[in-house]
Amino acid sequence: MQLTNFFKLFFLALLWGSSFLFVKVAVAEIPPFTTVTAVVGIATLVLYSILRRQGGRLPKFGPIWTRFAVAGMLHNALPFALLVFGEQHVDSALAAVLNGTSPLYAILLAHFLTKDDRLTPGKSLGLLVGFGGLLFFVMPSLQAGVHASLWGLIAVGAAAASYGIAIVYTRTYLHDLPPLVAPTAQMGMATLYALPLALLIDKPFGMALPSVNAIGAVLALALFGTALSYIVYYRLIKQLSASQVSMVTYLVPIVGLVLGVVILDEQLTWNAYVGCVLILAGVMLVNGFIKLPNQLSRPSDEVFQT
Repeated sequence: MQLTNFFKLFFLALLWGSSFLFVKVAVAEIPPFTTVTAVVGIATLVLYSILRRQGGRLPKFGPIWTRFAVAGMLHNALPFALLVFGEQHVDSALAAVLNGTSPLYAILLAHFLTKDDRLTPGKSLGLLVGFGGLLFFVMPSLQAGVHASLWGLIAVGAAAASYGIAIVYTRTYLHDLPPLVAPTAQMGMATLYALPLALLIDKPFGMALPSVNAIGAVLALALFGTALSYIVYYRLIKQLSASQVSMVTYLVPIVGLVLGVVILDEQLTWNAYVGCVLILAGVMLVNGFIKLPNQLSRPSDEVFQT
């Protein structure tokens, strides 16, 4: 993995991790499905404008649009709806742990469904180390006791699975398209999914006019947390495997930690330091910066054969 791609992975984590702050500001005044409809709708218009300005076009309607529809469902509409429901019934610390299982789904699916992204002992160890770091991050909240319902656990776990499946799907079927085409079409399909939910559930027409802060948060989410982040994401899946890209999930808590220290003047505890070290080590193992001995680093099926 080239160093530039490693920094792109961190940049993507920064975009997605900082989005939680904007979401908190936006949904305080704007209902959740209305927020996501506005965000993906604005992102679609921005991406399409850039695409046309560069002389590009979206493909004609055909089989490729089925792939865009699947990507928009797996990566946007379905997990968002599941998280909106699930996090009403599951504490945030437990939700973070469950969300951290998405790389597991991505790495296992990539092993069985792709030819160039095999499961190795190094990847397995990196996945476990990174997940251990995530557990250290949320340890104080877990020790204080958590609240969860069965359906809440199922919903958040299914959202994590959806994210993991989406990474493998886009890496397999949408990585070779011209720049901006896939993210623009995916956001367009996500808008079509989100709009009916906003109209039926939120009924936004009767809501009060949001404040400048809420509108600014929506614009920040649309421009940076969605449009720019998916440009970076699709560039990464052209150059990295699905398992490598999936490890961005573990970097997002580090972004949240740094923002908490810088913006909210929060104090770091020992578990945060340990969590950071383990997460970074896990990401480096999966992405090949830390290598195991040659025999151990071979794909697992080859190791078992020998």
